[in-house]
Amino acid sequence: MHGFFLFRGYRSHQENIMRITRLYTGSDSHSHFEDIEVPFESREDFGLFTLPEPAKAVFFREIPPGWKYSWHNVVCREYVIVIDGEAEIEVGSGEKRKFGRGDILLAEDLTGHGHRTRVLGKKVWRQVFITLP
Repeated sequence: MHGFFLFRGYRSHQENIMRITRLYTGSDSHSHFEDIEVPFESREDFGLFTLPEPAKAVFFREIPPGWKYSWHNVVCREYVIVIDGEAEIEVGSGEKRKFGRGDILLAEDLTGHGHRTRVLGKKVWRQVFITLP
């Protein structure tokens, strides 16, 4: 399955995990949400870390308020880190989730029906993209 991870901008202080929402393409060629957790490991005085991943390129994007993008797939695997603003992502089942400042998405839905996105509110939606090999 191809997927799309949405790393929420928080972690439990009692557990060494990051709570994540995953958006993936199922065997029915439609996108779906799934809540999962990513573990942290202690590096002593350096803090808690997840496992490292290689990156290919970094770029920034700014989207105006009211912007809508019809059903689509991502072009390549990439992390999308929301810097400011808020957007809503809808999957094929009709379920919608909002993502704002501090949320991190691992977009991997390269096939299938995809998802659609719209910018909410009156703020620009700013993101950092980190493309993956």
